[in-house]
Amino acid sequence: MSQTTAQPVIAVENLKHSYDGKRFALDGLTFSVKKGEIFGLLGKNGAGKTTLIKALTTLIRPTSGNLSILGMDPSREGRKIRTRIGVVQQGESFDFSTVQGNFDIYGVLWSVPSSVSLQRREELIKAFGLQDVRKQRAFDLSGGQKRRVQVAREFMHDMDILFLDEPTTGLDVIMRRELLDSVRERARQGLTVVFTTHNLEEADYVCDRVAVVDQGKILAMDTVENLKRLYGGKKTVEVTLTGGDAAGFFAALRDRLVGCEVKSEGNSAVILTDDPKGTLQRVLELSQSAGVQMDWLTIRKNTLEDVFISSVGGTGRESNGHS
Repeated sequence: MSQTTAQPVIAVENLKHSYDGKRFALDGLTFSVKKGEIFGLLGKNGAGKTTLIKALTTLIRPTSGNLSILGMDPSREGRKIRTRIGVVQQGESFDFSTVQGNFDIYGVLWSVPSSVSLQRREELIKAFGLQDVRKQRAFDLSGGQKRRVQVAREFMHDMDILFLDEPTTGLDVIMRRELLDSVRERARQGLTVVFTTHNLEEADYVCDRVAVVDQGKILAMDTVENLKRLYGGKKTVEVTLTGGDAAGFFAALRDRLVGCEVKSEGNSAVILTDDPKGTLQRVLELSQSAGVQMDWLTIRKNTLEDVFISSVGGTGRESNGHS
């Protein structure tokens, strides 16, 4: 994943946006993205990721703040910007034609010479494993197949920046990894990628830098490794129960483990702590007094998930209604 020292291709300063004039879906975001960088926007549904993508791709005009894309102002030069970017949004968007026809139509829309268009179409159909469905109507495909077409056809035209909003939704594990590898290879060739996801493993695998977004704010931003190092003083304790009142046990655990982040789901929980040995002891003591049985209790190294939990918090927050 290559980066250069050139001027940023995306520059955002104190960006704000409100849909209703009461709440901010974007609340003072500031960051920049370099050429050839894969920049990840990591956050829960409703965090503001999609709203930010809409602003960066000229689909909405932000309420306030400064925004520059490829050295241009989207409010005045939106048409020029749109000729130099690619966008894969969350929603489906297909023409009433076959898979092959969708690629051909994209080539025409972007004025790609016919010989180049044909070559790219064949390369992309093969690269994204669409040979067996190339003559089927796009609307008749499975969810995962539709997503593959939607992402693949965007590469029919030349672009400087590619915006991917949750691009791996509906893809199986193998196709997801192949897509991420393809994105990384394009970045090595100089393509800048802005990648939104709530999948921590994906962000860890593909991104050069990550911004953790929640309620329209950036809570943490750095390279993945630096973020892990930043939280390196803490360790993660994993707990899985086999019996008893899991919800009550984890609620009591939060009360007892002052200063620790506890995120629970079902019968399992992860605890971010400065004192892993002491935490283990308190978990064991509480399990005995509460009469619950444990299937798993261990300490492990920190991951990007731990950074996310520490930044956003272990409990759900009220959504502003816009992602």
